[in-house]
Amino acid sequence: MAAFGHRTRRHPRSRGRTWSRTGTDRTTLGIIGLVCAVAGFFVLGILLGPVAIFCGWLALGRRWAGAHPVTGLVAVILGAIDTLAAVMWLF
Repeated sequence: MAAFGHRTRRHPRSRGRTWSRTGTDRTTLGIIGLVCAVAGFFVLGILLGPVAIFCGWLALGRRWAGAHPVTGLVAVILGAIDTLAAVMWLF
């Protein structure tokens, strides 16, 4: 058992990001964005629409060109439609 202030390992893991930037994380972000976009059509569209756009953009790898998960692109599109519909409903 390690005492206070003493580490149990001699070589700690890197201090930065420890997970990889693989497609699994991007797919998960795309699914989260897609769920937020669909839920935003029914409740809190003004809040969930931008969240869906942000998650979808992160799922696309923060760029528009190249290979990317389809769920990210769908989340961005539905989030934009959801946000526009919520703004039009307010005015």
